[in-house]
Amino acid sequence: MKKILLISDTHSHIDNGIIKYVKQADEIWHAGDIGKIDVLVELENIKKIRAVYGNIDDHILRADLNETESFYCEKVKVCMIHIAGKSPYYNKKTKDMIKKETPKILICGHSHILKIEYDKNNNILFMNPGAAGRHGFHKKRTMIRFEINQDKIENMEIIELGNRSKLP
Repeated sequence: MKKILLISDTHSHIDNGIIKYVKQADEIWHAGDIGKIDVLVELENIKKIRAVYGNIDDHILRADLNETESFYCEKVKVCMIHIAGKSPYYNKKTKDMIKKETPKILICGHSHILKIEYDKNNNILFMNPGAAGRHGFHKKRTMIRFEINQDKIENMEIIELGNRSKLP
């Protein structure tokens, strides 16, 4: 069993509220727009991290990360991309990835809109954790925590980190 913390759109922001949940997870999955390499390094120093770069990420992060990731966690195939489009009307790159990889979970970020839904058309669980950072139009800072136990996705919960504009 793996405890996963799914985050996105930190936009160079990391704080003790995020770190508290990072320490409780087995793996951190970051769906892009990390912002600064320092954020990635800080997370890597605490836990194993899987991440993709986002549209605001510079050449330093892009040299370290891929635009997409496909991997297994336990027995669950996962695909991650920063900009996927809206479920089930994904952009071409995401449609091609789904067709090629046939994941059970599709993870993205970019919109700053928390969304978890089952996409019946593609037989996948679509997950966007919203935004954990302070930059953007979102009102609440959010993340998702869940467990993968063999081939089951369990104990999913939304974590609210407070208002975007308020300091912890």
